[in-house]
Amino acid sequence: MRNRKKLEAGLLGLVLALVTAIACMGVHAQTWPSRQVRIIIPFTAGGGVDTVSRILADKLGATTGQSFVVDNRPGAGGNIAMELVAKAGPDGYTLLSGTVTIAINPTLYSKVNYKIEDFVAVTEVGEAPLLLAVNPSLPVRSLADLVKLAKARPGEVHFGSPGTGSGGHLASELFRIMAGLDMIHVPYKGALQALHDVIGGQIEMVISTIPAILPQVRAGRVRALGQTGLKRSPNAPDIPTLDEGGIKGYTVAVWYIIFAPAKTPLPIINRIYAELAKVLKLPDVQERLKAAGVDEIVGAGPKQAAEFVKSEHARWAKVIQATGAKAD
Repeated sequence: MRNRKKLEAGLLGLVLALVTAIACMGVHAQTWPSRQVRIIIPFTAGGGVDTVSRILADKLGATTGQSFVVDNRPGAGGNIAMELVAKAGPDGYTLLSGTVTIAINPTLYSKVNYKIEDFVAVTEVGEAPLLLAVNPSLPVRSLADLVKLAKARPGEVHFGSPGTGSGGHLASELFRIMAGLDMIHVPYKGALQALHDVIGGQIEMVISTIPAILPQVRAGRVRALGQTGLKRSPNAPDIPTLDEGGIKGYTVAVWYIIFAPAKTPLPIINRIYAELAKVLKLPDVQERLKAAGVDEIVGAGPKQAAEFVKSEHARWAKVIQATGAKAD
């Protein structure tokens, strides 16, 4: 009887502890954010993910009354930033503004100090097509011309990217595979450096964001031959898609997803999502995001975002395996 009473008392204590913990989580969620929030960026300033993150940080700061700081941590193909967030305290005050690298690096690298399971997706902000551009001195006027030139000069056409495994790299590799081309990848530390070398004539081609490339197209510094969406972007309606240019079925979009460390309590995840969802519905934010090349503002919740990341991981793993690409 005495043992039974001890067992009942122990179970009651456990239940009370669980109830208290859940109540505390709810309180923390209701008060989030009560201090500065860091949004970690895996790449240098000036790229698409940086631009999108700063738009969100500015508005979140205004709507919550707390400071949201964008913290660029480039290097190792994004692994430095992702490892930092994976090991951060799961309290909602360190977030990752992630893109395709988080889905592909565990396959691309022989060893990374994190797993996809170390993160929880909060929301998919949106998706943006890319532009394929070349140096205007290259004797090509269309995508078909570029394919013909690259086939006539195997191993002589170089394409740049913000780094091995970046969205620009994989988009270019997919184009190379689908067109049956032999081209050379030149990785950079950021998207702007790759674009500058196309302008300077050091490399011939780059696939990058519309906001980065379009001003250079209008200035005559590069020539855009196609865009990667299945339909033309309203930001570049006169530029055909790669599908229209002969690479049938080609479609790639850069996506932007906010992540938190995996052990972040669900009430806090839901609170962060609620704040982001509110911000993404604001007309001025939508206008700024669309100007930044985000054609489709998604605003998907944690479950849908997680499923999307899983599907992207499987998709790009096939591309990596087909190309034999590795980064260490």
